Amino acid sequence: MSPSFGYFTTDGLEYLQTRGYQVDRIAQTAKLTEAEIIEKIGGYDALISGLMPITAAVIENATRLKIITQPGAGVDHIDVNAASEKAITVTNAPGINKDAVAELTFGFFISLARRIPFGDSSVKQGQWPKVVGSLLKGKTLGIIGMGKIGKTVAHLGKAFGMSIVAYDVYKDESYAQANDVRYLELDELMSRSDFISIHVFLSESTRNLIGEKEIALMKPTAFLVNVARGGVVCESSLYNALNKKSIAGAALDVLSQEPPPAHMDLYDLDNVILTPHLGGYAIEVAREIGLICARNIHSFFNGGKLENRVNPESIH
Repeated sequence: MSPSFGYFTTDGLEYLQTRGYQVDRIAQTAKLTEAEIIEKIGGYDALISGLMPITAAVIENATRLKIITQPGAGVDHIDVNAASEKAITVTNAPGINKDAVAELTFGFFISLARRIPFGDSSVKQGQWPKVVGSLLKGKTLGIIGMGKIGKTVAHLGKAFGMSIVAYDVYKDESYAQANDVRYLELDELMSRSDFISIHVFLSESTRNLIGEKEIALMKPTAFLVNVARGGVVCESSLYNALNKKSIAGAALDVLSQEPPPAHMDLYDLDNVILTPHLGGYAIEVAREIGLICARNIHSFFNGGKLENRVNPESIH
């Protein structure tokens, strides 16, 4: 079981236990290797995966496994094709954390624009500097990925008086017309936006989607926020831009390696905010996602309807 399942709220855990399921959980501090996952997983019929890597080798050795439930939307850490070949069902919980991730996105926007972390650290060091920031009102917000989270970010952006532009391979034109959102190609969005937020799945088509070329198109006053997956942004290219001050700042809730190494170049910069993939971690979200995972497991073994079955063809 995912280390976080039943940790922040016990609703999902109790749902399973009261229906006769034996539930084993991984310790919160554990970061298992592939070999350790293989060793542990062999005796289980169901798995709540969290962010542990469920590779083809893991699935091949999961002799009893019949269902994998992901407490969130992203399944890039699960070899869904390998699971499908072994007739293992995969489900996820997209959109449940949309409000939590969208609110964090705006927390980052405000923190970057008003230089809140700098102000906080200055006062704690006995200083009282004049900190001049900028407003969100009247600015252009560029949203990369207009799924449930992207649309929630757009709604908040409107409340702040921002103009909304968006990029997505699949354009929801009816939503855009009804909500005054303009779709642009990625390069134009990067060059026009004052604030940019990323809300796409990680796949081969989105890996390093935001690289040196795209970052070079940004305004020197623009801010970039990534609350999707670390691999979507080329971190070395972002570091170079931040270090040269060719963009104003960035906030990353996700990194290409999680947890990150003891030191990385981004740590040395004062115009970047780094947080430990906390986007969806609100108590209300944990409760609902835990129950979705639990219900899917119970439904699977009792012939019920599954919520959000993952189709392998839909993630490429």
